[in-house]
Amino acid sequence: MSLLFYLLVGHAICDYPLQGDFLAKAKNYHLAIPGIPWQQALFWHALMHGGAVAFLTHSLALGVVETIVHMGIDYAKCDGRTTFNQDQLLHVLCKVAYVFIAH
Repeated sequence: MSLLFYLLVGHAICDYPLQGDFLAKAKNYHLAIPGIPWQQALFWHALMHGGAVAFLTHSLALGVVETIVHMGIDYAKCDGRTTFNQDQLLHVLCKVAYVFIAH
């Protein structure tokens, strides 16, 4: 259970203070910031999450999976296919899955 707690803390840190207003806007192709490719902003945001997962689980593979999955989940939210709450639930479910895979 401690791994799940730390993964959720990592998610909270990466999705709120480390994302900030800049990345929240820049990663959304509907709100793109001129001169900032939204794909890059989305990738770097997701990579922060992937790094946190890799660091906490000691698994580069899970970190890569988190980066890819996080990009997809956030893209769907920006595209209006999921709500904020659905987005967060999907992220939490990923963390639960990583705990089972890592142990």
